[in-house]
Amino acid sequence: MFVPAVAVPDDLRDRPGRWFLFDERQQLVLIDGDPPVAVRPPRGAFDIHVLGFDDDGPVWAARVGPDFELPMGAQLVDLRRAFVLLDEEEWILAGRAAQVLTWDVDHRYCSRCGADMELHGSERARTCPACRLMAFPRLTPAVIMLVERDDGRALLAWGRQFPGRFYSALAGFVEPGETLEQTVVREVKEEVGVDVADVRYFGSQPWPFPHSLMIGFNARYAGGDLIIQESEIVEAGWYRHDELPPVPQGRMSIAGWLIDDWIARMGRSR
Repeated sequence: MFVPAVAVPDDLRDRPGRWFLFDERQQLVLIDGDPPVAVRPPRGAFDIHVLGFDDDGPVWAARVGPDFELPMGAQLVDLRRAFVLLDEEEWILAGRAAQVLTWDVDHRYCSRCGADMELHGSERARTCPACRLMAFPRLTPAVIMLVERDDGRALLAWGRQFPGRFYSALAGFVEPGETLEQTVVREVKEEVGVDVADVRYFGSQPWPFPHSLMIGFNARYAGGDLIIQESEIVEAGWYRHDELPPVPQGRMSIAGWLIDDWIARMGRSR
């Protein structure tokens, strides 16, 4: 079991560990499909952070520069591609590493007074020595919701973020002062013009693009006609489980989990 930590326990200091190395384009270094394993930092690694440890030893995150020489059998892949190459646990660790490294770069200087920030000794934080501001890794909560109608149809939309015709559940970021359930109601109304009720928690997923937490919900259609927010949505419609447009499949995202769960409840499986 993985245990988050900011320092390596003494009994693990000489154990080989996994290294999640990212280049300046946020591409991950894999060797024969796995992160490198080593006791010492790979040559050329910098901005080194301990992520924690598990039964296999320490887990590290670090950056490599443009002059980093890829070992034999190594390749550079982005996080989305890494999902199909790594098992789920390692992909989650890769996402954790990417978020820690992004936070480290984004908080080198104090946002309050501009002084150089220092790494905290016992917490995942940077501290300003001048004004004592502490900066923890940023986490941006977003809701994603599958809205269902009593006739067995579900609401799917083609968002403008997808370059090709691709439909998914609606999603949006939480605003200050909102509950998650209020965000679900607001985002559905804003994006497609309908009202929802019976908002129920489904599950969550870390989403390191770059530092989100996706929180999934089911909701029931409560009224209104589809009126899309054209700046966000290309098309939206109500679909039966056996007439789906292109949608998320497999284990890539919580959007796919929501849709698979709905299909299973409709008596079919993909």
